[in-house]
Formats: sequence, structure tokens, C-alpha cells
Amino acid sequence: MRWSQTHIPTLRENPAEADAPSHQLLLRAGFIRQLMAGHYSLLPLAVRVQSKIVTIIREEMTAIGAQEFSLPAMHPAQVWRRSGRWDAMGEEMFRLKDRKGAELTLGMTHEEIFTSLATELKSYRELPQTWYQFQTKFRDEPRAKGGLLRTREFTMKDSYSFDLTQEGLDRSFDLHREAYLRIFARLGIPAIPVEASSGSMGGATSTEFMCPAEAGEDFVVHCPSCGYAANSERATSRLTAIADGPGLPAPEPFDTPGVRTIDDLAARFDAPAERQVKTLVYVLDGQLSIVLLRGDHALVEQKLADAGGVGTVRPARPEEIREALGALPGSLGAVGVASVTILADEALRGRRDMFTGANEDGVHLRGVDLERDIAVSRWTDLREVASGEPCVRCERPLQVQKTIEVGHIFKLGYKYSEAFGLTVLDADGSPRKVIMGCYGIGIERSMAAAVECHHDDKGIVWPMAVAPFEAVVVVAQPDDEATDAAGEQVYRQLLASGVDTIIDDRSERVGVKFRDAELVGIPLRVTVGKRGLAAGVVELTERASAETRRIPLEEIAVEVRRTVDSALRTRDRRQRTAPRP
Repeated sequence: MRWSQTHIPTLRENPAEADAPSHQLLLRAGFIRQLMAGHYSLLPLAVRVQSKIVTIIREEMTAIGAQEFSLPAMHPAQVWRRSGRWDAMGEEMFRLKDRKGAELTLGMTHEEIFTSLATELKSYRELPQTWYQFQTKFRDEPRAKGGLLRTREFTMKDSYSFDLTQEGLDRSFDLHREAYLRIFARLGIPAIPVEASSGSMGGATSTEFMCPAEAGEDFVVHCPSCGYAANSERATSRLTAIADGPGLPAPEPFDTPGVRTIDDLAARFDAPAERQVKTLVYVLDGQLSIVLLRGDHALVEQKLADAGGVGTVRPARPEEIREALGALPGSLGAVGVASVTILADEALRGRRDMFTGANEDGVHLRGVDLERDIAVSRWTDLREVASGEPCVRCERPLQVQKTIEVGHIFKLGYKYSEAFGLTVLDADGSPRKVIMGCYGIGIERSMAAAVECHHDDKGIVWPMAVAPFEAVVVVAQPDDEATDAAGEQVYRQLLASGVDTIIDDRSERVGVKFRDAELVGIPLRVTVGKRGLAAGVVELTERASAETRRIPLEEIAVEVRRTVDSALRTRDRRQRTAPRP
């Protein structure tokens, strides 16, 4: 490729709308352009990176025996209704009608479609099966931001396993987990596998692959001592027990005019937050419910959804709260409430001599005994884990860090098999339900995550395996016939040795060419100039280290090839040791 003939529209300044480093650099380096919020065009350099990411994933999926499909991106509503997710997905699903009035959706994911295809499987002898695809997904994100990190249209590698037994699903899940670790290592993304919630996908066991990055919007709770790691939607910790006093024979009301918050009550009435019962009111799949937490703890809504086994969760509106409890937030409580489902966090179990609202504006209760005074419907883990709390395994302090979710794998179980009647005949001719798993990787998000992990103040520093080019030949004086000829010679030699190379043959100052090469992030730069040629050498500069070496002209192709191979050696070793099905 020739730089002069390639569309690489670099920018000198960060665009005003870009916030995350990957967003800024992918725009500045000429990889992407925004069409509208959450929708990006991939320019030639980005297409090359995307292609290399896809190739790596395809190689690792092939290594575990997966077969590639290509399914439609537009789906009829009836298949989503059959699984029960047409309504459960809510506003994130793009819905439309064709000219005949048929309801359609732009696919958010493809469980329903793959399961429909799998109904053609007839015998246990055909299992296990693992099917995958690279396909565009659509999600009506309410907060599309961060460039490629949170979009409304994106490419995903999604795969689905079909097994006869739980043990078979466990093996398929483990094969994907190990394949994902190899994939992210090859992509140069330091992804951490963590326990996670399955959310609207359904199923039980769920693992996310999270890349630490300040631009991330997810939080991972991690123990450096024992390795425990979980998404904040799943994480728990071991809390220090609190010794309560004997309390009162019954809850005692007292006036609290103007008290609206946990801090108000703590400051004015000697009621520390850890001795308060925080009362929240939520609507879970249309049913009003009370949620109780310790006053100094925060609710994780996904934990609430998982605990209630529901698809939609929202805070109740003031009028709904007033109708159900007779008061507004600030004075709410659950003492004496019998007509509403009450979910309480485990940190409150056994607590007494507590403070809570009296369901009368400006009035609270003291001396509350949770198990005596409140009819808790279900005790469950609902709180957000904070940094420094003891690890649930080893009791050492936990750390909380921002991350980007780059992959997610689920054990779906029988949810979709039951919805679509997916069975096969076993050895004695009896029908058996097929058990399923689902496994996804975001392609463009992985591209952005790689940039978040590999950049400096000059631009992107691509890992060799996914860089748009492995090397760039910079002709320092293209108007000098001998220098131009030598540059062409080096370029041809690198191509012949199998190095993915672009030549910067533009009539620009050499400083401009250097800045563009650094911004774009090409791992190796070979500079061909008159002064070096007079000594029979060219310069080889490594983007990551900025180290420059003078290499004899006749040896440059061999040296670049050796440097590329050295950078890819870990990738090749992982590829050779991939498990076979």
C-alpha cells in the first residue's frame, strides 16, 4: 500500500466531541468518522484492524471445533415473542414494520435464530455442536458515548453451543473460556475473567472478560491476594459484624421535621448510617416492591433484577410510593407493611436497635428489630461492594477498578430449548432437551480497548498482531531519485519477506511523516534517507520503545522480519497449544 493513495485523514487536534482516549485517537488518526450518535464509519485503516481481529478470533474458534454461519440481522417479531424477550428487552430493541405491517426487529443478539436452526438436529449423535458468526448488532443505547466503546450499531462474534448433558455444556463453556483468554492475549488486551450476571440473556453461570481502563463504565471488584474477581453486579464481600444493643421492646416513633436523607438523620439525631435501614421502592416487572439496605450501602439494580427474577426494574414514581406507603422518600419504612413484597439485603439480617422511616412525613422510628418488626419476603445480596472491604474468600482488602467489557460467556441452560422445542433423540429413542451456551466478543469495542491500553502522548501504539500495518517505509527525500529508488527497493523487499507494509511516498516534510506514523501507531518505521544511504544503512525505529537502530541496507528485510516474528512469538505459541475438540 502507498500512503499517497490511501485515505488516512489525520487531524492535528482532538475533536471537541471526543472524550475517551480511544475515541480521540481513532478520530485523529483517521480510523473512524461519526455518522450520527452511536454510528461510526470504519475507514481503511480501521477495516484492516477489524479484519485482523476477526482473523484471530476465527482461528481460535476453529481450534475448538466451531463452525461459522452468517445469519440475518433483521428478525421477525414472532421468534422473539416465542422466547418471551420481545417485551423483556424494552426500549433498547429497535423495532419496525415492513410495508405489509409485519413487526420486525434489528437483532440485538441471535439466540432465537440459532435455536430455530438447531431444531433440525435430530439425534444425540449430532451433538455437541458449536456455531458462530460475525454479525452486525443493533441496540438503542440511551447514552451512546466513548466512540466505539458504546455504540448503537456494532459487530459481534457470537457463538452458541448445543450439548446433550450438563457435563457437555461445562466442557463447551470451558473451551470458550480458554479460547477467549488466548484471543485477548493475542489482541494485546489484558482481559480479566470475572463472575458476572447473565441479565436478559438468561442462564446461570456467567463470566465477563473485563479490560482495566479509566474510560470504562463497568466496575470490577478484584482481590490482588487470592485472585477473586467479579463484576460489581455480582461481587460480594465479607462485612465486619456490628454489635447492636438490646434495643427497645417495640419501635418508637419520633419527629424528624425536614429530614430527607440518610446524612440528615445521622447528623441531627445521632443515628449513624450503619444503624439506619434505607428504604427504596421499585417496580419489578410491574409489581411494586420495597427494597431494604443498610443506610451506608448502595443498591446494585442488576442484583435486584436477578434476585427478583425479573426483566424490567425501575424506581417507583412519587405518586406510586405515596399510594402504597402513605409518605414520600425521606420518611419511608417497612415496619408493619404486609401488602408489598419486601426484599432485604443480607447485611441487615439479624440487626436490631435500628432507625427507619415511619411512613409518615417527618416521622421516623428507633429501636427497630429487622426480624421482629419487618415481614421480609426474601433475604438476598443487593448491595454494592466498596473498595477496601474484606474479600469474601481470603478477607484481604478488595480493590474496585474501572473496566471495559470486551467479552461475555453464559451457560444458557434450557431457556431457549424449551421455548423452541429443541430436542434430539437419545440412545434409547427418547426425546432429550438440548442444553445451550452463548459466547460473545465485541469486535469494534475490542479495537477501542486495544487503543485504551496501548497509546501515549504521540498517538496509538498498536500491538503487532492487530496493527493496520506491521511496518511503514518512510522515504525522507522522495524528490531525490536515488533515495526514492532505495525506498522502493526496501518496500519491495519487506513485502517479499511477508511483512505487512505501507510506504509513505508523499511529498511531505519528513517530520510530518514521522508524526503521522506515530499517530497511526504502526509498530515499525524504516526511514530511508540520503545521509544513511551514504553510509549504506537505513534506520529502524520501534514505535513502542522509540528505540532507533541503524541497519545495513542489505539486511533490513531480514531484521524487520525477525523483529515482527519476535513480537508475534507469543501469539504463535498460543496458537500451537490451542485445545482441540
